[in-house]
Amino acid sequence: MKEALYYKKLKDNSVQCVLCPHFCTIKENERGKCNVRENNEGKLYSLVYGKPNSIAIDPVEKKPLNHFFPGTMTFSIGTAGCNLKCHFCQNFELSQSKPEDLPFYDMPAEKVVEEALKAKCHSISYTYSEPTIFYEYMIDTAKIARKKGLKNIFVTNGFINPEPLKELCKYIDAAHVDLKGFDEKVYSKTCEARLKPVLETLQTLKKNNMWFEVINLVIPGINDDMKKIKEMCDWLKKNIGEDCVLHFSRFFPCYLMKDTQPTPVETLNKAKETAEKAGLHYIYLGNIAEEENTYCKKCKKLLIKRYRYDILENNVKNGKCAYCNEKIAGVF
Repeated sequence: MKEALYYKKLKDNSVQCVLCPHFCTIKENERGKCNVRENNEGKLYSLVYGKPNSIAIDPVEKKPLNHFFPGTMTFSIGTAGCNLKCHFCQNFELSQSKPEDLPFYDMPAEKVVEEALKAKCHSISYTYSEPTIFYEYMIDTAKIARKKGLKNIFVTNGFINPEPLKELCKYIDAAHVDLKGFDEKVYSKTCEARLKPVLETLQTLKKNNMWFEVINLVIPGINDDMKKIKEMCDWLKKNIGEDCVLHFSRFFPCYLMKDTQPTPVETLNKAKETAEKAGLHYIYLGNIAEEENTYCKKCKKLLIKRYRYDILENNVKNGKCAYCNEKIAGVF
């Protein structure tokens, strides 16, 4: 076990975790909401340090990140546990499990970097469940990776406190933030969390000049109200900027929402139209098995032609449009 960062010692050997906005008060021999941080004799420990349950080599577009070194591969790791309880979780077998219930790889931080380099990956992604809950493992790996010339990607639900996030920003190169909706009721009822801290995370990333992209899984009857989607897009335009990259993703029945119908493609098209009317320039639709092309916001010409995770054409040269020389938001 690894002693956790960001916790306070309380009376009677209790501790309070201050890593995420749940601020769990944890009695001796008990765990926080994430199931992976345990109080052992008045000290808080991570139970998943160096023990990823899922490892893969993915296209960076799968995170999804469309404006961060397109076409490169990323070494992806994730552990059991999560600080949210989303009813629609697509990785619930991992995120909602206790670490002792799943087989794991013995892979310390140095080994992760070694394997990523061996696989000729451009980056390491902390993903699949919620990397915040394996914070110590992630930040130690990221520090070594950066020294070895690898980039680091934080794939997150954004439910993390400002101080640990600011520290993480020193070693992370890009983030993908899952914005579940733009309604506190959605977060409370379907995720057992709150919206406000996630919005604060987006603002913190912006202030720290971090490249990040936002995804919104559009679920029928949950967060597909176009008025709320407009509010979300207006907020992103005002607080993040017109170049905020926004992905709308199609929902398919899973976990506790197996009776909910898949998102109509028409709904995603309306969401994209709403985002464009709000003034956002880079909008993508995911989980629909179609092209997710990037166009120049100025001359409107095709820059990056994609089919699923494959890049068929790339006309971004030195971060600029090859046709009109307009700077394209992102890291290329």
